[in-house]
Amino acid sequence: MTREELRAAVLDALGEIAPEVDLAAVDPGTSFREQLDLDSMDLLNLVIGIHARTGVEIPEADYPKLASLDGAVAYLAVRAGPAR
Repeated sequence: MTREELRAAVLDALGEIAPEVDLAAVDPGTSFREQLDLDSMDLLNLVIGIHARTGVEIPEADYPKLASLDGAVAYLAVRAGPAR
């Protein structure tokens, strides 16, 4: 997947768990928890949604790497393999 496809997948998953969020206004460098007041269950559901959309296995130890949009895309870009 390309970085843009990965970004779209993360935002899509985020929109599913926080439908009230304006996805266009998400600051890519700020943690989701800080800017969107997500709790631990929301973050777990976000990881599950990202996995469902990308097929990337995400071990629990790596969850903190998905704390922001930039972090999630960077992590997934490495784990998803080369872009098509």
